[in-house]
Amino acid sequence: MDNKKTISRRDFLKIVGITTATTAAVSVTGCMPGGKEEFTTPGGMTYRSFPEYGDKVSLLGFGMMRLPLQGRQGEQEQLIDQEAVNELVDYAIAHGVNYFDTSPVYVQGWSEKSTGIALKRHPREKLFIATKLSNFSDPSRENSIAMYRQSFIDLQVDYIDYYLLHSVGSSTEDFRRRYVDNGMLAFLQEERKAGRIRRLGWSFHGRAEVFDEILAMHDEVHWDFVQIQLNYSDWHYPTESFGTPNVKAEYLYGELEKRNIPVTIMEPLLGGRLSNVPQQIAVRLKQQRPEDSVASWAFRFAGTHKGVLAVLSGMTFMEHLQDNLRTFSPLEPLTQQEMDFLDETARLMRQYPTIPCNDCKYCMPCPYGLDIPAILLHYNKCVNEDKIMESRMDENYKRARREFLIGYDRSVPKLRQASHCIGCRQCVSHCPQSIDIPAELHRIDDYVESLKQETL
Repeated sequence: MDNKKTISRRDFLKIVGITTATTAAVSVTGCMPGGKEEFTTPGGMTYRSFPEYGDKVSLLGFGMMRLPLQGRQGEQEQLIDQEAVNELVDYAIAHGVNYFDTSPVYVQGWSEKSTGIALKRHPREKLFIATKLSNFSDPSRENSIAMYRQSFIDLQVDYIDYYLLHSVGSSTEDFRRRYVDNGMLAFLQEERKAGRIRRLGWSFHGRAEVFDEILAMHDEVHWDFVQIQLNYSDWHYPTESFGTPNVKAEYLYGELEKRNIPVTIMEPLLGGRLSNVPQQIAVRLKQQRPEDSVASWAFRFAGTHKGVLAVLSGMTFMEHLQDNLRTFSPLEPLTQQEMDFLDETARLMRQYPTIPCNDCKYCMPCPYGLDIPAILLHYNKCVNEDKIMESRMDENYKRARREFLIGYDRSVPKLRQASHCIGCRQCVSHCPQSIDIPAELHRIDDYVESLKQETL
């Protein structure tokens, strides 16, 4: 390991604000409901363990979906900055992170290879690697088995610790088409028996009735874990998809905890929206805990729930990783008063009409070259900063108009902007949030044109 890319434990403790006097303390083991255990060392990472498995998993998991990129070369797709990935992974492992989650479709299909390169440099037995069967476009048995086997090659492993059926929940028919009718679920169960898969589970985006149906298979299949979207906004106030409310995270988590099924958490920041909250909300959070980041509230919320095995975070930059390490080293669970405070915060956030884009990039590449996530995220950023104007008579209209248009051109090259959307709708079926992407792009383009023509 390159010593220039790591810091000593003494220096790290200074960063997280813990005195070196605590480092001599011994590990603390606490029993929780259902026989679950939590391991913490003062100043160190919090770990969770479920008695059936014994895996001692870091509560902070590294989501390998938003990896650092080298930048665009002409109109080619962005390339992963492997050196930066290695640096982040080295730092995470040095400070207690041992769970890494990827997929064959992340980062335009390059995440597993990048993850494999980074992790191969560390002892395999000390890591927990999770990946997925992401057979969205071709669920044939032949393609699905080929994808499964390619994951081993790209990750450079001979077993996978946590394997997921990826993004189920849109319909029972889709689940059966991708995993049952082609025999893949039975195949993966046999792979689990053979030890090439250690834990078998699924990640959920979709409807409550489909969640219930798949969960009901537990007695037959034995789901080792389930991954859900959980954050303080979706707990009681999930967004709507095509006019239909999504499932409350409180319900999903509750049903899994009833069965003592370990839960891994995706989107604790709601695609970054809970770290880039409206200014008024940020002030509200900072007034409560001035020294803590806005994002830390969301991570503490997710980690407070005792049935959670790991909270995933897509950490693109070192400052993201360091801030999350401060939150989970060790985790300070929310008090009931803080839980109530976040519930009220989530209710207040509903007043801001952001588009529920999580920047997962499943909609990419667009066949017509649009940078869909960048368009939606720029719009959301302007909503949060109160720069979306309804009328030329609005206060600060001229400044907001200029900042929106200049920021749009800087964030999204002109040939990749919303004006080039033809409404083919290819992106819609790939969106786990069920956003009507073409409708939102056309709405944003109309707004941009009104700003340019000053016809608001």
